[in-house]
Amino acid sequence: MSLTVQLALFRDVVQQGSFSKAAALHDMDNSLLSKQIKKLEATLEVQLLNRSTRSIALTSAGEEILEQTHILLDTLTHIRSIADSYHSEPKGTLRITSPIFFGQEYLQPVVTRFMKQYPDVQVNLSLDDKRVDIIADHFDLAFRVGKLKESNLIAKQIAKTNFALVASEQFVQQYGMPKTPQQLVELPAVVYSNGNVTLDRMRISENAHSSNMVTLRMQGNYKISDVRTMMGAVKDGLGYALIDLFNLDRPIAESKLVPLLTDHQLSTMDTGIYAIYPHRKKTLLVSEFIDYVEQHIGKPAIWESHIPNYKALYKA
Repeated sequence: MSLTVQLALFRDVVQQGSFSKAAALHDMDNSLLSKQIKKLEATLEVQLLNRSTRSIALTSAGEEILEQTHILLDTLTHIRSIADSYHSEPKGTLRITSPIFFGQEYLQPVVTRFMKQYPDVQVNLSLDDKRVDIIADHFDLAFRVGKLKESNLIAKQIAKTNFALVASEQFVQQYGMPKTPQQLVELPAVVYSNGNVTLDRMRISENAHSSNMVTLRMQGNYKISDVRTMMGAVKDGLGYALIDLFNLDRPIAESKLVPLLTDHQLSTMDTGIYAIYPHRKKTLLVSEFIDYVEQHIGKPAIWESHIPNYKALYKA
């Protein structure tokens, strides 16, 4: 392997925190990775890592060399992106990470169109509701739903988030139609919960057609880490749910769901749906794929039509 490849492996070992995780990232044998790092140390004639059975730690030389490795690899990536910008059409490999439901429902149709249009492009789509480190895990593009955190990543909003409170017709028949947010939160709720994210609070106007907002906690006796399963539980009448409209894969009437408290204002809590990438000068491949996603979702987003007259609902 070249010195550059060995330095990249060294960087990944440090970022992943272990040889086994870095080896898995490159789909290579753990012992082979360890040998390459030892060859790198032999070539440089300096020890980069202190190893134990439980951990690894950078030496002083390793810290300095790692800093320069970041600069070198970033420069090489930038050189590739400049070259890619002169290609007449996308080529290469695109590594994408996305939340599971969003990827299944909205990205897969785009991938199908994209790969038929550009058959020489390779796409690796990783679906995971837990946020990954797109730099450390070498993703070119991530789709995120929620509130943006400050970072050195570049984000482009591809759609607004649009919330609704929904329940099944069966649920409403059993409990009645709630008239106020306080009545609603006394009823059982189905709550999305995954890792350190639990969406069991809503910010809603205290009264109908009012802008006086309150934050209320839902009684979520059933917490689910998967959007599709969550929506299935709502359809089965186990509880109402606070959802983003993109969680609906069809008009609510077809699923026998009804919107609740539509005369109240419902906050989006500064959330959105974003395409995120690590370099300010994105490649033609990344840029073109984002364009395809935006065309597929549309403006307004296709899911807004799933609740009739949604634009007039949940307003002050």
